[in-house]
Amino acid sequence: MTARFPHNMRMPMTDTRKALLQIHFCVLLWGVTAILGKLITLPALPLVWWRMLLVVAMLALLPRVWRGLRQLSPALFAGYCGVGALVALHWLTFYGAVKLANASVAATCIALAPVFTAVIEPWVARRPFQLRELAFGIAVLPGVALVVGGVPHGMRLGVLIGALSALLVAVFGSLNKRLVSHADPLTVTALELGAGTLTLTLLAPLLPFLLPALASPLWVVPNLHDGLLLLALAGLCTLLPFALALVALRHLSAYTVQLVTNLEPVYAILLAMVLLSEQRELTPLFYAGVAIIVGAVFLHPLLNRRKPVQHPELLGTAEARNIAD
Repeated sequence: MTARFPHNMRMPMTDTRKALLQIHFCVLLWGVTAILGKLITLPALPLVWWRMLLVVAMLALLPRVWRGLRQLSPALFAGYCGVGALVALHWLTFYGAVKLANASVAATCIALAPVFTAVIEPWVARRPFQLRELAFGIAVLPGVALVVGGVPHGMRLGVLIGALSALLVAVFGSLNKRLVSHADPLTVTALELGAGTLTLTLLAPLLPFLLPALASPLWVVPNLHDGLLLLALAGLCTLLPFALALVALRHLSAYTVQLVTNLEPVYAILLAMVLLSEQRELTPLFYAGVAIIVGAVFLHPLLNRRKPVQHPELLGTAEARNIAD
């Protein structure tokens, strides 16, 4: 005899399965950002400037965002603007790593963000430093060494810039958690990316002196090819996964979310192999290093298995990294 369950007993399982598929799809789209960064011919600076400007323009069409801005206190407004400046630098260095090396290298470097967070967040949050966090950081060092040894010499500057991008993720992610209030996630994203756009505008003339490897003209009108890819980057790879993930987080544990989001570099590297044939540029040592780094990052959520998902506002600015702890 077949067991029958009331409709309301089946729904949680259905919702959870749907949410899991949604978050996987979101992470796949976040992985695509590195691929688009390689396909777009613009240098990193105008690429990031246009991405931020397009996202802000799309969010500015929502009355909800303007209502949320009016409700922010001056201190919180200024704090999120400061974080937005760091977000701009993170995206600039991330796409700089894509341009100086390739998508696989940039995605692997960003996988180091949880390692930096483990060191930085206790200081920012003013909580005791835990020995297991130090052990987590040490565990990935052999992987980093293999990654550096597994890329051509000409790409090593890209590795360094990519590591700087991961460090910036840790800094602004930790600050966002400290600043978090009951602000609307869409409002926070619009404010941070708006401040980031302004930051890049002001920084552009100084970049040749501060970071020459990423210096380029800011005002570059994209051609049709780049324009379409930028729209995909802003809409399909930023706002769409943002909206889907906000819904999915209601039905998933932090442990599940962090495990799935840790797949982002894996998806990016696999896509880079299929679409860009980047495996021809890299040695087996690189992929051995990736395996160690990703393995350590996958173990990290075990330390935080019971923590809730508390910071969905990070979704719009950091491709979901560190939202679960």
